[in-house]
Amino acid sequence: MERIIFLLIGLVIGAVVTVVFVRSQASKMMLVESVSRYGFEETIDKLQLSIDDLGWKTPHVHDLQATMKKFSYDVKKVKVMEVCKPDIAQMILSKDDERIASTMMPCRISVYEKSDGKVYVARMNSIKMGGLLGGVIKEAMGVAGQESEEIISSVVQ
Repeated sequence: MERIIFLLIGLVIGAVVTVVFVRSQASKMMLVESVSRYGFEETIDKLQLSIDDLGWKTPHVHDLQATMKKFSYDVKKVKVMEVCKPDIAQMILSKDDERIASTMMPCRISVYEKSDGKVYVARMNSIKMGGLLGGVIKEAMGVAGQESEEIISSVVQ
């Protein structure tokens, strides 16, 4: 009986430690942040050149600083670039079962300033996220993730 109690206590402690670890590490695994070598606008410009060079498109750039200002909030510079490569997007959008992943499309690259004065580039870890979903989504997000990292490598340290 005593062994069973110790086993149950061990299982509960193991489960709690696992949950705490996953919660503390999930954002680090699914979101990636890098420091840019350039100023804010130059980072945006260089990213756009790299996006164009790799045949990607930029359907929209959200200026979150300007948006927040409309609501009387003052935040540091933040722009979110929506980027898309139609060849990759069609892999997901052309199939009924994979279309659910459209909620993560287009890919986004966020450029922002922090209080330390540095400019950062952030993005979802598409490769790991796709790996969780499997199949065609894994394949498409793997390619998108690799090419996104290539785009971002043009500006990060």
